[in-house]
Amino acid sequence: MAMLDPLGALTEAFTSFLFGKVETTRLPVRTSTGQAQAVYLPTAAPGLGDSGVIIGREVYSGKGYIYDPFQLYGQQLPAPHWLVLGESGNGKSALEKTYVLRQLRFRDRQVVVLDAQGEDGVGEWNLIAEELGITPIRLDPTAALNGGIRLNPLDPSITTTGQLALLRTIIEVAMGHGLDERSGFALKVAHAYVNETITDRQPVLTDIVEQLRHPEAESAEAMNVDIDDVRAWGLDVALVLDRLVDGDLRGMFDGPTSAGIDLDSPLIVFDLSHIDRNSIAMPILMAIVGVWLEHTWIRPDRKKRIFLVEEAWHIINSPFVAQLFQRLLKFGRRLGLSFVAVVHHLSDVVDGAAAREAAAILKMASTRTIYAQKADEARATGRVLGLPRWAVEIIPTLTPGIAVWDVNGNVQVVKHLITEAERPLVFTDRAMTESSAMPTDEARALEAAADAEAEARAEAIAMERRWRDESSETVA
Repeated sequence: MAMLDPLGALTEAFTSFLFGKVETTRLPVRTSTGQAQAVYLPTAAPGLGDSGVIIGREVYSGKGYIYDPFQLYGQQLPAPHWLVLGESGNGKSALEKTYVLRQLRFRDRQVVVLDAQGEDGVGEWNLIAEELGITPIRLDPTAALNGGIRLNPLDPSITTTGQLALLRTIIEVAMGHGLDERSGFALKVAHAYVNETITDRQPVLTDIVEQLRHPEAESAEAMNVDIDDVRAWGLDVALVLDRLVDGDLRGMFDGPTSAGIDLDSPLIVFDLSHIDRNSIAMPILMAIVGVWLEHTWIRPDRKKRIFLVEEAWHIINSPFVAQLFQRLLKFGRRLGLSFVAVVHHLSDVVDGAAAREAAAILKMASTRTIYAQKADEARATGRVLGLPRWAVEIIPTLTPGIAVWDVNGNVQVVKHLITEAERPLVFTDRAMTESSAMPTDEARALEAAADAEAEARAEAIAMERRWRDESSETVA
């Protein structure tokens, strides 16, 4: 054992007498790793990489948050589809618009938007379309009668199989139930006869309706049934299709497809703002546009395509339209399609008539972005989507522009950032326009204060959650 230096020992004894112990021995602390998080500050979760479009910043770490489903697919994402949820006025629309504008900076991107909301007679994507020099495809029954836009369900660019599937979907949506075998047979023979006999022009819905009302004898003879039976089987089908020809949806689908629709444009906007969102017309329109796009827009040309649908519960809430879109979503893996569904409340779809189809579509969405919701809605959303408890607790406290992002299990709180150039294109409704007219410095100060308050509240909830969880573990 080493000998103590007498002089050193004397010096240490003297200084200890005057000043107390120079070194102290710290008593050991027994704790759990969870409680230690309150002593040693947590490390921010890893990001999603540095390739893609920037969304904003992660709230706790301040790091930039970059997201791109095409870059992440196959590595961190099993599917490129995206679900956006939240109450009105919390930033869903702003996120969609800036995301599309930033994606369009890539040359191999193409976007279709179903714009179901609007103001002053135009859809809310109208300003962005004008800025890019694009004319929206405005589907309006009144305008269609005066030379407006038409989409023909029997367009030759759609395969005969696709045409028949589309006709069935339109009829089933309108009737609220599936076609029986006899009605389906009447529709099939009418469609086949029209396609075989009309070769000098595009077949149109009027031709189908006329054939259903006056079927050919050959159709009955082929199945050894009476011609009057075939006519009776097709009567209900004819009445439904007549609504598109001579009813409240006339003009939009009862003629050849309008010339001049540019399917090579980087952005294609279908303006549905003139259609009553709560009527049966909306899911019928969604079905027609969906199939028309499937057979005319999605092509194996190595382009990455984004299909963004606002008010998407109109799709998912109809079993027949939901099944159609399930098929469309499968193109994501094969042809590079990312489907973006924007919904206010998850309960609109999971408790609706198409609960099974809704569950299948939600399962395909590997990315989920949740803006502020009421506490009970947040809990329901958390159960359906499998969110961690801390995220569910934070959702009701989120301020506009801040959302919980769940990218295949990587859950983070993200503040969406909007540039000054994007601001006038993104905030298009009157309320947002008036608020954005305040002096820039004042607006930024208010935004910074709101951000700080939201971050502090979210951090407090997260810390409380960690402390409560780990305290219960220690007691156990």
